[in-house]
Amino acid sequence: MRASGILLHVSSLPGGYGIGTLGKEAYRFVDFLSKANQKYWQVLPLGPTSFGDSPYQTFSAFAGNPYFIDLDLLVEDDLLTTDDCRILMTKPIDKVDYAHQYRYRILMLKKAYNQFVHNTQLSEFYDFKLKHSDWLEDYALFMAIKYQKPEADWSKWKPEYKNRNKRALALFANSHHQEIDFWKFVQYKFFMQWLRLKEYANAHNVQIIGDMPIYVSYDSADVWARPEYWQLDEGLKPTVVAGVPPDFYAKTGQLWGNPIYDYDLMEQDGFSWWIKRMKSGFEIFDVIRIDHFRGFDAYYAVPTPAKDATNGQWIKGPGYKLFSHLKAVLGNGKIIAEDLGFLTPSVYELLAACGYPGMKILQFGFDHREDSEYAPHNYSYNSVAYPGTHDNSTLKGWLKNLNKEDYRYFCDYMQVKNRRKAVDRAIIECFKSPCWLSIIPIQDYLRLDDRARFNIPSTLGGNWVWRLKPGILTEKLAARIRRLTRLYRRYKN
Repeated sequence: MRASGILLHVSSLPGGYGIGTLGKEAYRFVDFLSKANQKYWQVLPLGPTSFGDSPYQTFSAFAGNPYFIDLDLLVEDDLLTTDDCRILMTKPIDKVDYAHQYRYRILMLKKAYNQFVHNTQLSEFYDFKLKHSDWLEDYALFMAIKYQKPEADWSKWKPEYKNRNKRALALFANSHHQEIDFWKFVQYKFFMQWLRLKEYANAHNVQIIGDMPIYVSYDSADVWARPEYWQLDEGLKPTVVAGVPPDFYAKTGQLWGNPIYDYDLMEQDGFSWWIKRMKSGFEIFDVIRIDHFRGFDAYYAVPTPAKDATNGQWIKGPGYKLFSHLKAVLGNGKIIAEDLGFLTPSVYELLAACGYPGMKILQFGFDHREDSEYAPHNYSYNSVAYPGTHDNSTLKGWLKNLNKEDYRYFCDYMQVKNRRKAVDRAIIECFKSPCWLSIIPIQDYLRLDDRARFNIPSTLGGNWVWRLKPGILTEKLAARIRRLTRLYRRYKN
């Protein structure tokens, strides 16, 4: 069945405490989606962000972001007061101030924890810790050690902590029991709030598409806890890191810096880490979008140290062996493959073998000199149509920056003569397309320019900060989206 949805990350929701959360504005957004007859809400990764604030560089592949815990819900639980929360009220309200969040959010959560352990029945918390112990124990211990010196990654810890000396870690855990328990409490509150929100969305016929980065951050509980699963040297530093090679958009490539998996070793134990990760993803999302899917066919490895990505090489990845294991254990969960970038015949073969829908990005389809698989007339049913993603300009910004020949070709293709109509026509083309699903970033429905762009790849600073202004999601906008949805048969009552 054909369907449509909206891309909006949790951090971009409006609200009074400096960043979008899992509180009333998230529920209002679900209500907006329902009024607009949208079946899907796509979010970016929900993990705890580290340096640079990117949701694709997190301290854990399994944990949730403490910043998203709604403070008003903690007030309702009698764990905080409204006065406690005022320190997190910031201006401007249309941008996230991550420095302010870092400075005060954890302090607020510690105050809530202190109230929680004294005044609350703890049986549900105990059950949560038991259920998630396979990752939560390492994560909480990692964060408790890290917060002694937050600016240093785990390779710079004391040797006994870095190398996971059992006696040293046991002594630390014994003397920092409350701190470790606090980090478990944070995850308990995150997942309790998130799963309630997801239940509300599902009850309103809205499914959630969650993003799963292919790689994890080096400075993460995952790599620290199981270093053998990554290509590290004897000093536990990466021998190669991930990226993509030079292209038209980046002359020296993109050096992401993530460590790369030791897939041979992972295969020996039946890809157990990946099975655990995907199982965790399906517990919190209805659909998983796997980022950089082509990296499973072949990954680009850059030897360390490196200043850029010019000297990397493509190395064969696990391919279908990994996904056959996943299907055998977890069944046929709903997956979208982010199949963008430099694609070879073997990538297309892997995608076909898996049967996952890929992605079609309209902004990639309008080079006046040649045809493109990203032009709407070339789309197929088993794909998801986007005008752009979180890594692209908004439609309005993209049109403004197109060269004259490409812009003229676009206008001829869309049969429009001005940019405002051009934005709307691009959205319509995604809806009209044969793709079973169309996902539109909310910025494009709002006809916003690149001041609302969410991320510019390979840059630091100014990314991930855009937020919706309060009251901007109007009944009129819902009606406009609902009309398109019905017009192009993307919803059935």
